[in-house]
Order: sequence, then C-alpha cells, then structure tokens
Amino acid sequence: MSLVFNLQGFIEQCLREITRGINTDKVVLEPTKDPSHGDLASNAAMVCAKGAGMSPRDLAALIIQKIQTNPVILKSEIAGPGFINLTLKSNYLQNELKEILALPGIYGSNSLGSGKSAQVEYVSTNPTGPMHIGHGRNAVLGDTVAGLLEKVGYKVAREYYINDAGGQTIALGRSAYVRYKQALGHVISDDDFDQDMYKGDYLLPVGAALAKHYDESLIGKPESEWLEPVRLFTIDAMMDFIRSDLKLLGIEMEYASEAALNKEGWVNKALNLLEEKGDVYRGVLEKPKGHQVDDWEERPQTLFKATAYGDDVDRALQKSDGSWTYFAGDVGYHYNKVSRKFDLLVNILGFDHVGYVKRITSAVKALKADQAYTIKTCQMVNFSDNGQPVKMSKRAGTFVTIEQLVERVGRDAVRFMMVSRHQDMVIDFDFNKVVEQSRENPLFYIQYAHARIHSVLRHAKQLFGELPQTDSLDCLDDEAELTLIKGLIQWPRVVFSAAQHLEPHRVTNYLYDLASLFHSLWNRGKDNTQLRFIDEQNPAHTAARLVLLRATVCILAEALNLLGITPVEEMR
Repeated sequence: MSLVFNLQGFIEQCLREITRGINTDKVVLEPTKDPSHGDLASNAAMVCAKGAGMSPRDLAALIIQKIQTNPVILKSEIAGPGFINLTLKSNYLQNELKEILALPGIYGSNSLGSGKSAQVEYVSTNPTGPMHIGHGRNAVLGDTVAGLLEKVGYKVAREYYINDAGGQTIALGRSAYVRYKQALGHVISDDDFDQDMYKGDYLLPVGAALAKHYDESLIGKPESEWLEPVRLFTIDAMMDFIRSDLKLLGIEMEYASEAALNKEGWVNKALNLLEEKGDVYRGVLEKPKGHQVDDWEERPQTLFKATAYGDDVDRALQKSDGSWTYFAGDVGYHYNKVSRKFDLLVNILGFDHVGYVKRITSAVKALKADQAYTIKTCQMVNFSDNGQPVKMSKRAGTFVTIEQLVERVGRDAVRFMMVSRHQDMVIDFDFNKVVEQSRENPLFYIQYAHARIHSVLRHAKQLFGELPQTDSLDCLDDEAELTLIKGLIQWPRVVFSAAQHLEPHRVTNYLYDLASLFHSLWNRGKDNTQLRFIDEQNPAHTAARLVLLRATVCILAEALNLLGITPVEEMR
C-alpha cells in the first residue's frame, strides 16, 4: 500500500474513532494546488461534518489532533472552511522510492476490484467495412478502460457485439454482389447502387473472393437465392478486416454475434421475462414531438415500458414484418450479458449513440440486473491533415482507415491521443502535430523524459560498471527533487480514481505533469552543477539520484504500459 493510500486510510480511521458509523466514501487526499499550503489536502471534515453533527472546522480540529500522532506528518493545519492541509516529513517521501523499486510495474495497482469480474463492450461497429479513423476513439477508450479495471484487480472480459442481423448487412450483401459481378467482367455503373448501398473500393477484393468461390453460379439467380450466402460471406470478410485493424491498435477481444444470440433465443428469453413482469404490451406509440425516432410507426406494436425505467418514450420491439427491431436485439444481448453474472457491465458508445443511453439503461434495469452498469459515450474526433479537415463517408467509400492512420502516425500516437481528453470532450487530431518532436506534443514530451533517464542510466553504467546502490536517500533534499518524489507517490491515487471513474485521461494528464517535473529537475542541473544526476566526485549523491531516476522511469513505464503504449529508451 502506498504512502498516500496509507494516509487516507489513517484519516478515515480517525473519523471512525471520532464518530461511529460515519460514511467515508467521499473522503479524498490530493496534492495541494499551492505548495505553500503543504503537500496534501483532504476534504474529510467537509464531506463528513453533516454526518458527524458538527461544523467542518470543528470536525477538522478533532481530526488534526489524531492525525498529528502519525509519524509521517510534519505539520497539519485547517484551511478555509474546513480543509485539512498536510506537510509530510521528507524522509518518508524519500523512502517511498524504495517501495516503487520493490514493486516495478505494479506500484500503482490496488484491490478496488479484487475478486470481481467486469465485462467491457466496445467498438461494436456495424460490420459493413473496415474500421475508419472515426472508430478509433471508441476502440482505444474501451480497451484502456478495460486495462484500468484489470489494474485494480478486476477479471475483465473485452467484447465486441457484431450487428450481423440487421438491414445494413442486407445492403452490404447487395453491394458485394455488384462487386462480384464486376469481378466476373460484367459492366456495372452507379445505377447498380441504391442510396443505402456501399460503393467503397474496399469491397473490390471481396467481390474477387466471391468470384473465385462461386464462379458464375450466382449469376442470373433471383436475389432470394444469392443474398444470404453473399451476405454471410461478406460479413466474414469485413470482420477479418476489423480484427486486423484492432490488432494494429494492440486490441484483442471476444466477439458476440447478434445472429447467433437470436438463434439461441436470447431475445425471446428476455421478452418472456419482461412479459412476466408486465413490462411488455400492445399499443400505439405517440408520434414524437420535435425529434425523429427511427422505430416509430403509427400502428399497434409490441412495446417495452421503457418509461417505467427512466426512458423518455416506450420502445418498439417488433417491426411491421414481424422481425425484431434493433432495440430488441440489444435487449436480448444485454440479457445474455446479465445472465453471465459479471459484477460490473460497461458499455462504450460513440457520440452518435447518445440517444441509446436511456433506452439501454432502462432495459438493463428491467431485466433485474444486480450488476453495476454504466455507459460511457465518447465525443467525436476532428481529424485534419496539413490544416485541412478530413471528412469521411463509409457508404461512399471516402474514408481513412485505421490501418492508414497507424501507418501514418504509429500505434502509440493513436492510442495516446484517443484517451488524452475526457470522453465528453471533442479531440482535435492533427496528423502532423501528433508526431511533432516538441513539448507541444505530449506523448513525445513524456517519451523524451523516459528516454532521457535511460540515457543517464546507461552513462552511469559506463562510468561505474554497474549502477551504484544506496539505502541512504536523505541527500535528496532539493526542492525540485522532493517535488518530483511527491509527483511519483501520487501514481496509485491516479490509478484508483481513473479506474473508479473509468476516465483514462487522468493517466495521460498525470504522465505529462510527471514528465514536466522531471524535465524541470534536468534543466535545473544545467545551471546548478550540484544538482546533476552523476557526480563522480560525490558517489553518495550520485547513487541517491540514480534511485530517484530509476523510480521515475518505473512509474513512467508503468503508466505508458497501462495505456498500451511502448516506452522508448532512445529517441531517434
């Protein structure tokens, strides 16, 4: 357990001693915004005063009386309306470096999800073409959220839900059939494609593969005979594209098929349960006012009482031809997920699916899910190349694929940028700026810190044969050195909060701040020779500073690996 977590646990224990049964769930211990106010600040008295039946400052005074007995604390004081500011003894800060080096790669781990399981569903784009760059944010966000949950102890299942039973796949099959005829030498034109079909060149190799497999056997036959085999063949080809694209991003996951789940009867199972609860009925949906609802029809329909569970309108379950609506398929899939007894269910949706949040949440509630369930929607990414916006259309076939993006800027740049901001915020992704070697490029700045440290460690090995060791770290007393240590010990808290809130951007922000602290110390050594990391005339200082560097590089690497990014040891 890290120093910061131990202190927070100590504060919570103090609160429980002061007032029994107090809820400490909202207590946090964070770095102070102003170093003159100390090292750490807690809201303990502010969030627990009401439950304790006293004013925040009075409660803070009682907490401080107990806190002051902790040997780690140099000074504690009340600030403002009742915040508690703490200053730590430097020897405890210095010794935390040994803890980091004793737990390389796992210092930030904790037991938040120990013994629990989670399923994270993400990507789930319709299998109507290769992944384009617009899908990248959902893919990377979902994969990084899954990694965060694993970091705090969850056993995580990553899953992609394939919508392979909908009308879009029928349009895809028809489009592939046109390319099949083209591959056999038949003349085609734009008239062969209706507005719902896909004209992209990515279907040319699929058409060629169909021609090789079926030869002329499908030519001249009615659509009722060729559509299903062509549709299934094309979906398989598209999923091969998508799996390949995900692999380029370093993503591997399991796949759930809508068609297979329907065949197994999961929609029927879900609707039977909802009917037993009285949540399914026959009725006519009121025409929506002010916005379009894609499954509204002015006729008696089988409807789900979504409004009873927080949705704005009830939802149709069957189309006029008797087939299931898109929503009904989602209900069946989520009942399948609920039945697998995960402790936590997470859905990552694109910005174009914001309208699905309430309807899916209402269905999960109605299905008697005991699991915690949360949906994260990620905003769009604005792509630009040389200052010009990149626009895409899958139907028209005018889009940049994930493969092309990774080839252009590299996997690490894509992964970093896609989680660099809160998921509710738009990301501006400039193809040139994300590979720029300057401080304005956060990933470069972070990797530069990691590589710089390795260059120092290599130089030290050349000078001394091996890195000098020491247990005495008291000489790490310069303000810049202590500030870097204070940054390092925040890593477990950052992991905990990022996993708790499912917000990977907290990790990217932390990495940039930590890199800044290191670069600041490096630059101070240019002006003050006594702060340089290697001083052959002072082996004790050198050994201590190399411990600091080794701890820093451990945390940088641990955080980068958590994001699915490979730390670099040399900048070329």
